[in-house]
Amino acid sequence: MASLLKDLIRQYDEAKPYADPRTHNWLLVENSPWPVWILTALYVIFVMVGPRFMKNRPPLDLKWFLVVYNLGLVGLSLYMFVEMFLSVWDADYDLLCASYNKESWTKPAELRVASVLWWYFFSKAIEFMDTMLMIVRKKNEQITFLHVFHHASMLNIWWWTLMFIPGGMSWFGAWMNCLVHVVMYTYYGLSAIPSLKGKLWWKRYITRFQLVQFCVTFTHTVNSIRIGCDFPRWGQNLLAGYMVVMLILFGNFYINAYIKRRSDKLKNGAAKTKGIANGSPVANGSTHTVHTKAE
Repeated sequence: MASLLKDLIRQYDEAKPYADPRTHNWLLVENSPWPVWILTALYVIFVMVGPRFMKNRPPLDLKWFLVVYNLGLVGLSLYMFVEMFLSVWDADYDLLCASYNKESWTKPAELRVASVLWWYFFSKAIEFMDTMLMIVRKKNEQITFLHVFHHASMLNIWWWTLMFIPGGMSWFGAWMNCLVHVVMYTYYGLSAIPSLKGKLWWKRYITRFQLVQFCVTFTHTVNSIRIGCDFPRWGQNLLAGYMVVMLILFGNFYINAYIKRRSDKLKNGAAKTKGIANGSPVANGSTHTVHTKAE
């Protein structure tokens, strides 16, 4: 771990001359990865220690706080979705190739793009609350590797983005993700209302929407590489690679949560019918489906 940190610090020091001078002093960017690394470390520690702390304690009843929290994130995501569209329109971006270079640093319209991308980056720190709320409500079955990895990695990836490439092609994946989050946090906000619990039928379609988002963003990024878009190649490679990882992890989640679950229910139903016919009922198992929040 120490060698990995040393390597990351070395790479940062080598890249520092290429950092965007407009954003390096912004909150949580701070011209250093350490604030984000410390925040991530505290998050991981809470994930490990929190369930043990809550083990012999009753879960907190936070249903109305959950409504406010989730619908608040709906509002923030909707604002970012609209503001990203307006800012890139103002910056005269091409949909298929939005360039980013040192000339971007001097354009006022580009500062507007960077500002809304900072809000997107900062929202990833806010979303650490997703996990904390699961822990204090003792919903530990929802805290999967996918959930923790996705939350921790997004904050760190977007620190590098804000430090070095807060504009150009960086906007598209974030814009898509904001739209997904409007839908996703709307679902979570409504599902926290007692009278609506269990009546919302569209949970699985959120995961499908997320998978579509990853596919579209991956295709968009690969196409920008193909046409030689004026944007740092490392940023394009990072985004394309991350989309592949997300497709694998979320695809595996969808298969296990919905496809295999449905198959198991059908098998168990057939076994139960057979058992009753033979005079010996077969107990039908239950599978708890957990939807994971994303990016």
